[in-house]
Formats: sequence, structure tokens, C-alpha cells
Amino acid sequence: MTMNNWNPKKSLNNDEIDVKVAVYMERLDTYIETSTELNRTLVAGLERVNNELDELKQWRTQFYGAKTLIMMLFAMFAHAGVVLAAIVGILTWYSKSPN
Repeated sequence: MTMNNWNPKKSLNNDEIDVKVAVYMERLDTYIETSTELNRTLVAGLERVNNELDELKQWRTQFYGAKTLIMMLFAMFAHAGVVLAAIVGILTWYSKSPN
């Protein structure tokens, strides 16, 4: 039925109403199924993104740990070098001093 042929005074019989309700219900069921599948797809995608984000956080933590270890090793070797240089300097100074 098009809008041009629609007469507000004309009433629909029960069969026409039943057909329109059945068509509406079928469209509604299709919409619900489609939106449910879309929601499942979105949830699966979000779970995958969350897993990848967790992996990135784990790698970042490991990277920061390795970076801290390297910095501490450098500081330890620098400190050891300074201490050894001081000991060598003190021994050289004592060996050159007149006794």
C-alpha cells in the first residue's frame, strides 16, 4: 500500500493487520540477530585488543627492567673504576713520598 492510495477512513481488516505485524516481527527478529552478531564481533575484537595491550605492557616492563639493570651495571663499573683509580693514585703518591 503506497501513501498515495492510503485512505485514513479506510480501516484494515484483521488479515492485513496480521500480515503487517508478521512482517514487522520478522524485520525486528532480523535486526536483533544482526545486532547480537555485531556485539559478539565487537566483544571479540575488544578482547583481542586487551590481550595485545597486556602483552605490550609486559614487554615495556621487561624493557624497563633491562634498562635499569644496564644503568646499574654501568654505575657499578664506573664506581669501581673511580675506586681503583683512587687506590692507584694513593699507592703512587705513597711510593713517591720520601720515607
